[in-house]
Amino acid sequence: MKNEPVVVERTYNAPVKAVWEAITDVEKMQQWYFPMLEEFEPEVGFETRFDVATPGNVYAHIWKIKEVIPFKKISYEWKFGGYPGDSVVSWELFPDGDGTRLVLTHTGIETFRGDLYPDLSRDNFIKGWTDFVGTKLREYVEEQTEE
Repeated sequence: MKNEPVVVERTYNAPVKAVWEAITDVEKMQQWYFPMLEEFEPEVGFETRFDVATPGNVYAHIWKIKEVIPFKKISYEWKFGGYPGDSVVSWELFPDGDGTRLVLTHTGIETFRGDLYPDLSRDNFIKGWTDFVGTKLREYVEEQTEE
């Protein structure tokens, strides 16, 4: 079992403000991230819970904001209701010319026991974050910037 964090880094042709809003504004998050997310406030201590259905299962996602540095970093604890484990997802933003470099780090994935619960395996998180950060977020922020 690997205990290394999953790290996904991408650079977008969009300003930091646009990327920050895409990862912290619930209406924008619903468009590219989790449509079922009803509440989200980028404030330390804020908690939210929402369900994500997969073939054969429903996973309660439980998030609690741990750190906020506006336009630079947001981190939240991520758990799954009814399953072992506790992880932290951090989104860090860096200006890069006219664009933004984003570094997403997800630590503690091994605590989800992907060996017992294959949907919560490290490989699935790598695939998921690569899709969210590498495709969906990129398309969303770059399209918004063009408008």
